[in-house]
Parts: sequence; C-alpha cells; structure tokens
Amino acid sequence: MHARTWLSVLSLPLVGAVTYPVLQQHSSAPEATVSKVPPDPLAGLTDIQDVLSLVQRDYVDRPDMGKVLAGGIQAVLERAHPLNAYLSPEDLRLPSPGPASAGLVAVKRGIYAQVLAVTPGGPAAQAGIQPGDVIRKVDGDSVGLLSAWTLERRLRGEPGTPLDLYRYSTLTGDLVKSSLKMEVLPRQKVSIQKAAGGIRITLPDLDPGRSQEVRTLLAGLDRKQALVLDLRQCVNGSAAEAAALAGFLGVKGTVGTLQQAGKPDEPLAAGPLGTPFASMAVLIGRSTLGMPEVLAACLKKNGARILGERTPGLAVVRGRFPLRQGGAVELVYGRWVGDGGEKLDRQGLVPDQTLKLEAADDPLAKALDALKTPLPTPAPAPTTHKAA
Repeated sequence: MHARTWLSVLSLPLVGAVTYPVLQQHSSAPEATVSKVPPDPLAGLTDIQDVLSLVQRDYVDRPDMGKVLAGGIQAVLERAHPLNAYLSPEDLRLPSPGPASAGLVAVKRGIYAQVLAVTPGGPAAQAGIQPGDVIRKVDGDSVGLLSAWTLERRLRGEPGTPLDLYRYSTLTGDLVKSSLKMEVLPRQKVSIQKAAGGIRITLPDLDPGRSQEVRTLLAGLDRKQALVLDLRQCVNGSAAEAAALAGFLGVKGTVGTLQQAGKPDEPLAAGPLGTPFASMAVLIGRSTLGMPEVLAACLKKNGARILGERTPGLAVVRGRFPLRQGGAVELVYGRWVGDGGEKLDRQGLVPDQTLKLEAADDPLAKALDALKTPLPTPAPAPTTHKAA
C-alpha cells in the first residue's frame, strides 16, 4: 500500500482534534447525567502522533505530511456528508473563479461525481451531458482527489474558459470526453403551459422573486382547473420563496422543519394564504434539489399528487467554520424534514406514482391523465397473532 494511502487512514483520529471543536459549536444541548464517564474523543492521538513521527523520520520515501493530514481530514468529512469539505489556508486565499458556469450540478460520491442537474441550453447540455452521467475526471484530474468545494470551483470560471470532463454516459455506459466552454448563464424564466382542464407551471429554481412570477402567470385563471407544478429541473433556492409559494397555493401552517444538532426544531411557516386549485400534481425527479424538495413534500402533505422519480435528498444547510490553524471546513450542519416526516437530507422524496417522461412526451397531458387515475389502496399490514 502506498505510504499516502495508509498514512491517510492513520491520520483519521487526528481529524477529531481539528473538527471536534467545530462540531461542538452546534451541540450545546445539556447532556443527561450518567454514572459512566463519556469516552474521550481524542483518545489515542498520542499513539497516532508517534506513528506519524516514525514514518516521517524512517520511511524510505519521505511523504508530504501536509497532504497526508489534509487527505485524512477530507476523508472523514466526506463520510459524514458528501458536501462537506476541508479548505486549506491556501484555498481560502484563492480569488473567485469567475461569473461563468458549466451549467451543471454534480455531487461527489467517493472517486466519482454524479451529475444531478443540467441547465437547459447551457454549455453542459450543448456538450450532451445529462443527469445521471458519472464524471471521473475534470481537466485530467481524478474526482477522487477533489473536495466538494474544489469540484464546485472547477465547474465555474471566466467566460470562455475551456473545460474537459471525462464521464460515463448514463445512456450508453461508455467513457466519453466532453469539451465545453463556460458561459454566464441568463436567469431562466418561469413558464406556463395551458390546455383543456389544466395548467402547467415550470419552475427552474426558488430564487428571490419566483413566487411573484408564479402569481403573475396565474392571475385571473380559473382555480377550478388542475394545476401541475413542474419541479423536475428546480434547483435550490431560498426558504422564504418556498414558504411564499406554498402559502399562495393554499398551504396553511408549516412548510417544513429545519433540524440542527443541539438546537430546537425550527418550523418554516407558510406565507400569506391564497386560493388553492381544485386539484394539483407536482412533478419531481433527480434534478429536484434542495428547497424544492421541501416544497414538494409540503404540497404532498396538503393533498397534491406527487409524480415522477425520487429526489436526491439534498435539502440541507451548509456553513463555513474557521479552524485554528488558518483553514476552514464547509460543513452540513442542518437538514430539512418534510411535513410528512421525510428526512430530506438523504432519503429524498418518494413520488406517489412513478412517472418517467420521455423528451417527446407532453408532461401536462401525462400529469392530467395520472390525476384521473386513483392511487392503488395500500395493502393492509399482516396480522400477527401472539401464542397463547
């Protein structure tokens, strides 16, 4: 085994000394009184330090101990959540990569990154990249060597910056090299489609102003129709916009609940109440990310039919916390729980009815047909009899 590999493993306990104070900032709840002394989270560091010193002094090829320790920290962070990342002091001094983008969202999962969303008409879409593709290299560098923070930076840059992605296509399984040039992406519009008996609103994100755009498009329309809210390409956004849109669509009470370690749950209240439509369907999929997952779970709890495919489960809150040695960690420290109890940080939202739409399909027509079909009645739980 290469020295850097097993030294990374040996250095994992050392990560506790760096990350434990950060995690404790979000765990201030009083501990229950117990007779047993809690285990020391830093126990064993002396042995690890001795081993690392011996290897640094006696190993035939002197390793780069800074990289070994940084790799160990990053490995532990990623085991907790794929969006966690360690930033060195040098990383913090890097300038902004630029306003342009590759037009895709990818989440690192070990040695590869999975494409979750692709901006329609953006550079990635023009290069043929699709949700579900697996990225192995970015400009020749293995994804396994990049943190989530570094990967996000590599997908941004100045306008015209070239980018090569080596990916496995979800359609063919072949390894493909896709070359593109980054662009400043225009703000996508909320669109509306009308048909007999129904309306479809396609929402690209929940950025500020989106709820007002939806209000404008639906103003004066007959609420006795069915409304289809298309969130299949809805990526991230603010809690405030999710709350405002939920209220406008007739939701009373809460939209979701934010949970953080050592803190009381924080329910998100719906905005001003609007008039609901006679029936509603929500289209979701693998590109429904973050706060749109919370909104969809809320609408499901309030009677909307959820159609499509399971969402990825990325409704989390991430923050940056400085470390004493000059670096920082970007840490997922909160998760959203749906109104139906869904833990939206990992499991995502499961649709009421699986609906896979092809490019040639009419999403509105398919959703309206699904609304006319009653959902199957769940099978009763098996009865168990206790022995006399």
